Amino acid sequence: MKISCQAGLMFFAVTLVALMPSRYNRALAQGCVAAHSEQPIIAGLDATSQPRSSNLLHGLSVTIGFRTYNSYKHYIGTVYQVQRAEMHNQVQNHVDLYDLGLSYQLTPRWSIIADIPGMTATRHQQGNVNVYRSGGIGDMLVGAQAWVWRPPTESHGNIAFSAQLKLPTGINDAKGTTILSNGQKQVRPFDESIQPGDGTWGFALATEAYREFYFRTTGYFTGSWLFSPQDTTGVKTYRSAPGEDVISATDQYLWRGGFSHPVPKLYGLALSIGGRMEGVPVRDAFGSSNGFRRPGYVISMEPGLMYVRGRNMVNVSGPWAMERNRKTSVTDYANHTHGDAAFSDYTVIASYTRNF
Repeated sequence: MKISCQAGLMFFAVTLVALMPSRYNRALAQGCVAAHSEQPIIAGLDATSQPRSSNLLHGLSVTIGFRTYNSYKHYIGTVYQVQRAEMHNQVQNHVDLYDLGLSYQLTPRWSIIADIPGMTATRHQQGNVNVYRSGGIGDMLVGAQAWVWRPPTESHGNIAFSAQLKLPTGINDAKGTTILSNGQKQVRPFDESIQPGDGTWGFALATEAYREFYFRTTGYFTGSWLFSPQDTTGVKTYRSAPGEDVISATDQYLWRGGFSHPVPKLYGLALSIGGRMEGVPVRDAFGSSNGFRRPGYVISMEPGLMYVRGRNMVNVSGPWAMERNRKTSVTDYANHTHGDAAFSDYTVIASYTRNF
């Protein structure tokens, strides 16, 4: 693969999603508000630069993705709730997200793509005896992706669009035992931030673009929106505030952009720097937005590196949160309040891709 192509690939090879407040759906370096996984896999920016093979698997790309973070800093709006740390009553989530991405190239422009996410997580509050552990498969996505121009292009740039159907395969009612204030035990669903999925039908639209500029520097942009038209998941929250008795089925979004550049004299290695914004909107694009949700966003700086050798590619990035905002939800407006959300400082994201 050409080094300019490698540089552009740097940010395009991890996987999409289910974003949601602090859970698979959605958890990043952030915690209760963020995108759980990555964008749908795009196997290569220059599909025709791969050596031809008689292998029946030719055209298949498999990506294994991983991300991990700890969320514990509470925010209301953009204001850090320092008193939670001083009182030692923060709620902390540790989340590990896993992702299997598949892409099969039908033609130089068209590919079939699929994404199978999963997660393991723990959640606890300082000073509280309850420690919750959750895990399982998330909501799968299946669809297609197409490049606007047939690769490779003379301009060393291209734009891709993809559409995927979100299947309700995710575990959305994982339960555990809670010890109540009166000492009694009760089995309840976990907080939505550590539920592997939301178990509802939906669809995702995404775009990716790259262009090589001067001195072999490549600019890139990716964006995705996961639409969840269903109003709520039907899973109880056991919250007492009016309208917050069930979990909301939320849209999720992710935007990324920046530049990557190959490292001189180190063939196959490229470094990148960019920004990303991800989160959960207050109101969904389609359908109602009732139930309990933690809407908001995280804006991060995202340094990264990519190494390509033969048909193998490794991506590593570390988004660092610059702005965190827990926005006012629909039920917050109705109840004249403003809930908080826990965020993390950074996320570690890594992926390995094998092109056959």
